[in-house]
Amino acid sequence: MRFPGRIKKDGRFWLVAIPAFDAFTQGRTKREALAMAGDLIETMAGVGGFRVIVYPTGVQTFEIGANRINVILALLLRRQRERQGLTLAEAAERLGQRSKNAYARYEQVTTMPTVEKLEQLLKAIAPDQKIVWHVAA
Repeated sequence: MRFPGRIKKDGRFWLVAIPAFDAFTQGRTKREALAMAGDLIETMAGVGGFRVIVYPTGVQTFEIGANRINVILALLLRRQRERQGLTLAEAAERLGQRSKNAYARYEQVTTMPTVEKLEQLLKAIAPDQKIVWHVAA
């Protein structure tokens, strides 16, 4: 699973945005900025052994993937929930669950959602956001 990002030169720096994760960074060179993008996502996840792979796709575009899909999905859900200002309990409530653990298990990397479940989770926590991803071959 890969998520798109954008990169552009602004003066002396290259600016990077990864919208699905509400993540931004920069570098002095394009190569450094792309490396910083991978480092940023790895740091945000905070899980040992988790590695992000950055795939340049165009002059101003790239995609990020990871060696552990469950970790990157957990990070995606957490970042989107936080962006909306929701607690775990509020996210669970939006899913019609009584226990915050029903939702938290996806963010805690204990359960990996199917694509259908991921769509349901994202609609519940970030209904106004259009999260773009694709499954890499």
